[in-house]
Amino acid sequence: MADLKFSFAETFLCSAFAACFAEFCTIPLDTAKVRLQLQKKAVGDEVNLPKYRGLLGTMATIAKEERLSALWKGIVAGLHRQCIYGGLRIGLYEPVKTLLVGADYVGDIPLYQKIIAALLTGALAITVANPTDLVKVRLQAEGKFPAGIARRYYGTLDAYYTIVREEGLAALWTGLGPNIARNAIVNAAELASYDQVKQTILKIPGFSDNVLTHLLAGLGAGFFAVCIGSPIDVELTRLCLKKIVDLYII
Repeated sequence: MADLKFSFAETFLCSAFAACFAEFCTIPLDTAKVRLQLQKKAVGDEVNLPKYRGLLGTMATIAKEERLSALWKGIVAGLHRQCIYGGLRIGLYEPVKTLLVGADYVGDIPLYQKIIAALLTGALAITVANPTDLVKVRLQAEGKFPAGIARRYYGTLDAYYTIVREEGLAALWTGLGPNIARNAIVNAAELASYDQVKQTILKIPGFSDNVLTHLLAGLGAGFFAVCIGSPIDVELTRLCLKKIVDLYII
């Protein structure tokens, strides 16, 4: 596996496909996460008790009140996001690493060079994909509407159009600064740690460049990325929804 070389186009397509598959499988968890992030803190009396309690409780509440399919709200925008962001951040990672160290470099690339490459590719990818991220979060945030309140968005394309019509084209890049910060950092934590963990595992006797090694490296990378990116993610989700009235969201 180590000898395989892929072009940018091949890496982009493979990364985009894998990211889209992962998005489809995990978006119910992501939808629950968004609702929990937006939920106001309870003040103690029964009337103001939190509507959503825990990950599984939130998923059950959404499925009960809005139907099971509501857990996949924002899936189309999510797939748009993964095609662009997932494809670019991984597709550009190896070329940028090579650019930083030089095509003639031999040996293990230093960790700091991997981090710089991942920061750059993550920032560039999310700059292009920010509109898809915004629409995805807004669609996920829409809960069950009280009687008399019309739905704000009637699908992904309508959400893009409505945001541009009501808030202007630049509104699609709402939260770009925090989004760049979050995704650049998460991408660095993910790709650089994946690279480094895999490199370390391959030095252990009995391990080779196979599926198990990639799986272990991926688990380590995912853990680092979540721990580092979660605080920024909460603020970013709220910023993406600053134009929406609280009653309209939950």
